[in-house]
Amino acid sequence: MNLDFSFLDWSVFSSFVLKGLIFSVQLTLVAMIGGVVLGTVLALMRLSGKKWLVMPAAFYVNTLRSIPLVMVILWFFLLIPLMIGKPMGAELSAMITFTVFEAAYFSEIMRAGIQSVPKGQVHAGYAVGMTYGQTMQLIVLPQAFRNMLPVLMTQTIILFQDTSLVYAIGAYDLLKGFEVAGKNFNRPVETYLVAAVVYFVICFSLSMLVRRLQKKIAIIR
Repeated sequence: MNLDFSFLDWSVFSSFVLKGLIFSVQLTLVAMIGGVVLGTVLALMRLSGKKWLVMPAAFYVNTLRSIPLVMVILWFFLLIPLMIGKPMGAELSAMITFTVFEAAYFSEIMRAGIQSVPKGQVHAGYAVGMTYGQTMQLIVLPQAFRNMLPVLMTQTIILFQDTSLVYAIGAYDLLKGFEVAGKNFNRPVETYLVAAVVYFVICFSLSMLVRRLQKKIAIIR
């Protein structure tokens, strides 16, 4: 079999792939921001020491971390329209699903980050008259985010890779763009090979950025 990559020029990329790349990046950013926010809330619930907060948060995190992502994607896409009585669309469904799913993983990262802050600093906050909320907002969470930033970025890279799973509901992501281009030019092998290279370049570059960030944080400490 002869491989021919000559058809892969900018016009093919802009016509088929660019749209998918933009959606994959959008999905990654939305799921990362929403997942970190919701994950932080879940982490605080699990660390609150109050059973009525700990139990639902633990159930949420443990349940979602035990189910394959592609199954969650299909569940949200098929079940939510039945519940609300109207179709939601593959793109919106994917954004909601990824945010809800990734929150379970970001929650564990943030919980580890919060626990990494010395308890003496928490007691110091209480000693100067701060409330629990003020101590978390002004003392604990800023340090937890800084400590966990490389891990959060690493999870975001994994999240970007996982966006390829939205093919299961027909969303037009980066991989779908390459697939459509391959079908149009009857060159699926070439397009999938190039897709693999593109994913590698993006993820490897981000991994190098995380490594540099990790070194900077180590120097600050």
